[in-house]
Amino acid sequence: MTALKGRDIDRFLAQPDLRAGLVLVYGPDTGLVGENAGRLVRHFAGDPPDPESLAQLHMSEIDADPQRLGILARSPSLFGGGTTIRIRGASNKLAATLSELLEEGAEAVFIVEGGDLKPSDSLRKLAESRRDARALPCYADSGQTIDALIRETFAAANISLETDLVPMLREMLGNDRQITRRELEKLVLFAGEGGRLSREDVMRLCGDNAALAIDAVVDAIATGHARRFDEAMTRATSAGTDPQRLLIVAMQHFSRLRAMRAEMDAGAGLDQVISRATPRIHFSRKASVEQQLRLWTDDALASACNRLATAIADSRKTASLASASGRQAMLAVCMAAARR
Repeated sequence: MTALKGRDIDRFLAQPDLRAGLVLVYGPDTGLVGENAGRLVRHFAGDPPDPESLAQLHMSEIDADPQRLGILARSPSLFGGGTTIRIRGASNKLAATLSELLEEGAEAVFIVEGGDLKPSDSLRKLAESRRDARALPCYADSGQTIDALIRETFAAANISLETDLVPMLREMLGNDRQITRRELEKLVLFAGEGGRLSREDVMRLCGDNAALAIDAVVDAIATGHARRFDEAMTRATSAGTDPQRLLIVAMQHFSRLRAMRAEMDAGAGLDQVISRATPRIHFSRKASVEQQLRLWTDDALASACNRLATAIADSRKTASLASASGRQAMLAVCMAAARR
């Protein structure tokens, strides 16, 4: 079997043990699939790749001209040596042709990018069954691999980070390799070689300002801070956020709080409820959400949801009053929290 796992994948990417054959790079993380395939291309075809020894195809091109891949694989390189053929968007239809070319002993390396293939898929079965083939699965990054990627990226540019910035970035970036790489490159460019990054830098460059403003509104409402609510509302509306959207998000937030409160009433611990919440609660908001869950009862949350739902309906009937009526309803819920 040649299905690589864990550290075997890293070792293979650093020093591939094939001179010719098939390398199938597949999985649900398309960003990581592309990144790993790119590393292999640079190894086999040079960095930058030699255009005379590298051919790049998409599956749609092979579908349109089924003979094209065979011609490329069987044509000797003008300068000797093998050919590197990178194929993007590969489907199971490619398996039969690749099997034939491998049996012929074609002097080529086929770097094939596939999607989230199942063990029963013919393309994956081919790569896992042959001595001259390797299968490299690419799954979403874990927290540990994201942390390592963040530290390695900034260490390479000699950039220092403010305390606790790595976990903050991990939460913000998610686990798609392509998105993570793009955001880290942006931060490196901003800080410059030997620079320093602060929390404010990261929030300004990577944070969704509109989403952050809306979070500030709903958290102020749910914790009963009228002054914070007024300030957050001003920031959100200044950023162009529609008042009706604020109402809807506030309604969704209180409905979510009610579902989480129900779990606690059924015996679940606060930490347990917070940790398994979906979508995940950003670490910067966890303390606030914990406070909200301690503050509100199910009956009170039900009343808040009713008040917000009525305001949403009223705002749709009279658009000209949407801003004023929405603000009034949210302030009323905020004051109810303050009295608790």
